[in-house]
Parts: sequence; C-alpha cells; structure tokens
Amino acid sequence: MNIAVVGTGYVGLVTGTCLAETGNNVICVDIDMQKIEKMKNGEVPIYEPQLDVFFERNIKQGRLHFTTNLEEAVKKSKIIFLALPTPPGEDGSADLSYILGVSNKLGQIIDSYKVVVDKSTVPVGTAEKVREAIAQNCKAEFDVVSNPEFLREGYAVEDFMKPDRIVIGCNSEKAYQVMDELYKPFVRSGNPVIFMDERSAELTKYAANSFLATKISFMNEIANLCEKVGADVDMVRKGIGTDGRIGKRFLFPGIGYGGSCFPKDVLALDKIADASNYEFKILKAVMNVNENQKSVMVAKVKEYFNNNLKGKKIAIWGLAFKPNTDDIREAPALYIINELINAGAQISAYDPEAMENVKKVMGNKIELAKDQYSALINADALVIATEWSVFRTPDFEKMEHLLNEKVIFDGRNLYELSQMKNYVFYYSSIGREVVNPFVMC
Repeated sequence: MNIAVVGTGYVGLVTGTCLAETGNNVICVDIDMQKIEKMKNGEVPIYEPQLDVFFERNIKQGRLHFTTNLEEAVKKSKIIFLALPTPPGEDGSADLSYILGVSNKLGQIIDSYKVVVDKSTVPVGTAEKVREAIAQNCKAEFDVVSNPEFLREGYAVEDFMKPDRIVIGCNSEKAYQVMDELYKPFVRSGNPVIFMDERSAELTKYAANSFLATKISFMNEIANLCEKVGADVDMVRKGIGTDGRIGKRFLFPGIGYGGSCFPKDVLALDKIADASNYEFKILKAVMNVNENQKSVMVAKVKEYFNNNLKGKKIAIWGLAFKPNTDDIREAPALYIINELINAGAQISAYDPEAMENVKKVMGNKIELAKDQYSALINADALVIATEWSVFRTPDFEKMEHLLNEKVIFDGRNLYELSQMKNYVFYYSSIGREVVNPFVMC
C-alpha cells in the first residue's frame, strides 16, 4: 500500500518505518526541513532499539521516503496517518490544534478516496472533529479511523511488529477492509485486531495508560507504607504479582512515572471526565501520588545530610524517564536534580543515551560525566534514578574508592539487600529496610 505518515516524532517515525518493513511504500511528512534532510541522509533523530536497522534498510530499498510537501505525500497515498503532537493545553486537556490544522489542509488536497487515521492519542470525539474539518473543503470520498498506538519507549519496534492487540475505531466497511488488509502481516500469530466504534477506540488508549499509571502509583504507596511498618516491598510485590488477576508487570516501586504518555494521558483523561461532569477520583489520587513520589528520594538525601546539602556533590545515574530511550520528558531524575541544586548541592550525572537532551535543557547547571564511574569522583552520594542494565552489576569496590562517602540512594531497587550487606555502603532504596553498616548492632 501507499501510505503517508504526517509527523515524524516518536510515534510517527516508528509507525512509518515499521509499515515500510512489511513492504508498504511510506512517505513521512514533517514541517521541519532540517529534520527531513537529516533523515534523507540516513540519520535517525531519536534513540529506539532496532529502529536504526529498519530505518536504514527501508531507505536503501526505496520504501521509506521523507518530505515537507504534504500535498505530494497525500496525493500519492491511500492511507494517511496523523501522528501529530497533542500536548496538554493550559487547562491540561489535549491540544488538538496540530491535528485539526492538518485536517483542514487535507480537505483542500484530497481528490480521491483516502483513509485518514488518527494515530495520535486524542480525546473522545476527535475523529468526528477531524471528519468535519476535512469535509469543509473536500468533495472527494474519505473515511476517518481511530487507531491508537500502544508503543512502549525502548520496545516500540518490537511492540509495533508483534503487537498484543491492534485497536481500530471505524464505522465504514470500506475503511474496515483497508485497515484489516494493512495490519494482517502484524497479527499472523493470532493476536487480535479489535474493531470498535471510534469513541471507544479513543477512550481505550487513555484507559490503558491510566490503568498502568494507577498500578505504579498503588505500588509506590505500598512501598511507602512498607517503610513505615517494617515490611519489604519486594516480598509484597512477589506475593501479589503471582495472583493471575493482578499480574507481575508494573508492580515495581520507584520514584514515580514520567515520559511522554502517562503524565499527559492521565491528566487528559481526568479533563475528559471533568468536561463530562464526572469526578474521576482515582485519577486525581494517582496524579497526586505520582507528584509526591518524585520527592521521596530528595527527602531521603536531605535527611541523611541533616538538611545541609551546601557544598555536597551528588552523583546521578540515569536521566531518561526509563531505560532504552533518550526521552527526558517528565523524567523524575530532572525533578530530583533541580530540587538538589535548589538545596545547594552540585550534580554530576551520567546516562547512556539522554545526556545530549539534558544538556539542551539544563546547560551548564550540572556536570555530565563521560561514564558512570567518572560521575562518582569526589561525590558524597550516588542517586540511581533510571534502571539501565549497565547499572545493575557495577564494580562496587571501585565505587567505594571513588565516592567521598559510601552512600547510595537507589530509586529503582536495583540491588538485593543481602548483596548490599556484603559491602560498606549506606544503602537506602524504596519500600525496604536501610542497610547501614555504620550503625553498631
């Protein structure tokens, strides 16, 4: 099939590249000329495992193209994916200006049957608004479909190529046939393509992300309670995670969720509920818990240093909101860094992929180290903020020599308590006892 993908952000680029991988001819459209030129030259603008391999292969084989010319891409394509940003507006609701702006332009371009697909995360009723915006200036036949993405950063290519399910909101038999044919190569193992009405499809994405955010926040609350009552959150997690009704995933406590999806989508769903005169009490609690959880590690650091961080150097391992991505949007690490700086601390930080993005945001406010151990030199404590695999089995003896004070605050519970008791580190994690070798038994 001939496909246009409007928007080459995270969702758009992964979508376009993966669709090209199954033999489709894909044109990716963006208004950023510099970005388009870089992609034409084979430069991938985001870090995502496996994406560079698919990207390079499909450019070489002539299936993946890039342009700033929307009209050219639309006229050559039967399916048009809208993968445009829907950032929170001033009141927290999703801003549809990008999507509706492009939709107005599509109405002036479309001159033969097209299927326009909302791939962005959009509020309930957006498909109708897109349809109305296109119809104002369009005389040709077209359909609008809602097809929300369920891509995990760090696993996006795998998720697209081998999806758990594909959700399609559609009220046209003609569009149904087109979308069914498009996605057949991705569900050969039998995973479902679920067709439903557009509004249900739009709500499904928000419901999925909000439920996962709720699981994370619930476990963070359990972890905080564990510290109060002397329980071990790892044991509690295992005890409930083996219940088939609950499941093992998203039960790891930490310093809060971040990224481009959960914070934005939970807030947007809450605003959808408000607009419908419904008070979504659980969502409001989830947002409050997550906001408070970001400060848990800061409080631990301040308490250890008796609320005096002036002149203290704190090392940070991990800057991205999660491993296997360079995305720092709503990253808890950035909140922690800012709070520590405000308290007078100096920061040295390392992340395998996100440091360039952090430098754009923070400039020279922090020191960016060349590797994880360089960040520890003359540091008074280490804070682990992202669970990159490279941090899981460090050289603890080397760490002992590099740190001024042998202190670790682990916001991701990377190490077993029994393991840490073999060293001379003060080790504080989330929802577990503090290992303190400096206190006499």
